[in-house]
Amino acid sequence: MEVLVAPKAGFCFGVERAIDMARQTANEKSGPIYTLGPIIHNRQVVEKLASEGIQAITNFRDIPPGNLIIRSHGVGPEVLKAADEYGHTVIDATCPFVRKAQELARDYTAEGYQVVVVGDKEHPEVKGIVGWTGGSAIVVDSAAEAEKISGFNRVAVVAQTTQPVEIYNEVVQALQNKGFKVEAGNTICRATGERQKAALELAQKVDVMIVVGGVNSANTGKLTKLCSAAGTPTYQVETAAELKADWFAGVERAGLTAGASTPSWVIEEVKCRMKELGETMEMQEEGMREAVEVKTLHQGETVRGTVVQVNQDEVLVDVGAKSEGVIPLKELSSYNTNPQEVVKVGDEIDVVVLKAEDDEGRTLLSKVRADIEKNWDSLEEAMNNGTVIEGVVREVVKGGLLVDVGIRAFLPASLVEIGYVEDLSQYLNQTIKAKIIEMNKNRRKVILSRKVVLEEEAEKAREELFQTLEEGQTVKGVVRRLTDFGAFIDIGGVDGLLHISEMAWYRIKHPSEVVNVGDEVEVKVLKIDKENQKVSLGLKQLLPNPWDNVEEKYEIGSVVPAKVVRLAPFGAFVQLEPGVEGLVHISHLAEEHVEKPEDVVSEGDEINVKVLSVDREEKRIRLSIREVNREAKKERSKPKKQAGKPEPREQQETVVEADTGGGVSLAEVMPKELTEMLEKNR
Repeated sequence: MEVLVAPKAGFCFGVERAIDMARQTANEKSGPIYTLGPIIHNRQVVEKLASEGIQAITNFRDIPPGNLIIRSHGVGPEVLKAADEYGHTVIDATCPFVRKAQELARDYTAEGYQVVVVGDKEHPEVKGIVGWTGGSAIVVDSAAEAEKISGFNRVAVVAQTTQPVEIYNEVVQALQNKGFKVEAGNTICRATGERQKAALELAQKVDVMIVVGGVNSANTGKLTKLCSAAGTPTYQVETAAELKADWFAGVERAGLTAGASTPSWVIEEVKCRMKELGETMEMQEEGMREAVEVKTLHQGETVRGTVVQVNQDEVLVDVGAKSEGVIPLKELSSYNTNPQEVVKVGDEIDVVVLKAEDDEGRTLLSKVRADIEKNWDSLEEAMNNGTVIEGVVREVVKGGLLVDVGIRAFLPASLVEIGYVEDLSQYLNQTIKAKIIEMNKNRRKVILSRKVVLEEEAEKAREELFQTLEEGQTVKGVVRRLTDFGAFIDIGGVDGLLHISEMAWYRIKHPSEVVNVGDEVEVKVLKIDKENQKVSLGLKQLLPNPWDNVEEKYEIGSVVPAKVVRLAPFGAFVQLEPGVEGLVHISHLAEEHVEKPEDVVSEGDEINVKVLSVDREEKRIRLSIREVNREAKKERSKPKKQAGKPEPREQQETVVEADTGGGVSLAEVMPKELTEMLEKNR
């Protein structure tokens, strides 16, 4: 039986975005993580998120304040406001298409339109849209309901994003026929329409249609109705376990699609199970389910044989029958592998008899099924004991990896690493360690988790590190991620925080000015919080402090270049070098009175300043532009001295009196109140 999967099946953009935001919140935020209602209508995904610490709740007032994620369906503004006032940190994961419907409904209401929402009035998305109209919107699910509306001049129509476009158009037409002035705001998600169209086209080509999705999923239910309307037998399931063999009796081609809340790994499981049931029904219909004796061979028994020939599409095995048995390529290995890489001529292998004799008189064998029988018990024991096993990654499939652990096992993408992995192909042909978290022999299902092994190893590394780590110690680490307030450094199983203030002796705007993700750095341990497993790190402590010899570099009375870095009401801060700043008081900006520093200088100006005082302990340097200008002016006004002729005494005394020597100005030493009084009377 051939299984055809519809395009656009599975997670839509809005659902995938909401799940990614939830996992990102769990990775980056401290405190409890909640979702207001199940984040999507899929029990398996909700349970998996719960195992990752993301709890679905129904009432945010029944729990302690934490990080509250608004699911993709969205909510009304009154819910957002109440959650914020209660003390929750709200993370709004509302689907952008739903957000558009909310905003249109709000704007139409503000403009005086009576808003009509096409959809299911009990659906959380529709309830949220109605909330943005202040509760005034009317909800209809058909043109017949729309015809009952009366008493309005202007009507604006929006839609639940998963509504069939045909129903939406019928509602708009019905309202126009009643004489309303209708403003149509089509808010149906384009991806939803494409998914429905693809499902309908596939249903018209196959003998049976399987729709996968949660029982409460509105868009999954609509897919089921559409496929049934095509006249094709259609069944809706939530998991592969709900499939029944008799659905595939006499079926040559089966179709498969899924709602927007269905993860790819569930789709893959259903697809594999459909193929297995199809093969089972084919064997029953051919009358080959009962064992057929060919000498001592019976269907379903395991026998040992010797490989006598390896071809591109089959392998011949001598099992002691009247002719060699045949292993078709799909029964040789669970992966798309070259037969020469699996067996060689002369190898002794165990096989299961699929058919003692087919239409051509051949004995059909399966190495895959024999491998399952041989390895199942040991793998089941490993799962029960929590033992770590090893396997080789054979294929990258939608939603995860296929791993050879003696039999085929599935490793979901979300369980490959502790964080999100964008490119799974990097693991191809690698030997990995994992634990078995789920097994079902009847469905030949083995689910692995590498993430749990990595988490255990990381926890062990953290414990060992905290036993040896000491404050003041210098350690090496790797920059893992950057935030606006600093960088997280992996120092061997623990992510320590290198705060932006501890990166350099000078001010920086963003950590990327100093480090980048992937950089190897040497840092100093500043503080250890073993109880909360937090480590504070410093980088500047390992760099020369520019203030250590500042008194030698900037002698009092010297004139040095500087750059204006910021202005304050009382003066200008200038940079002498990275990490060393000084203050030019407003009274030292110019000879004349200065109202505002920006009247004299601007940020970024290159200037010369005179050093008035240096306090290394307090990290303060007083500077003056006024004194530089005075000296320059004095130098320009000084008469040229004639050789051998001294200056008049009066002139010398005048110069001495004019030269303050860079001393403290009156404005700087007077009390603040006196300074302000003089300024008012000036």
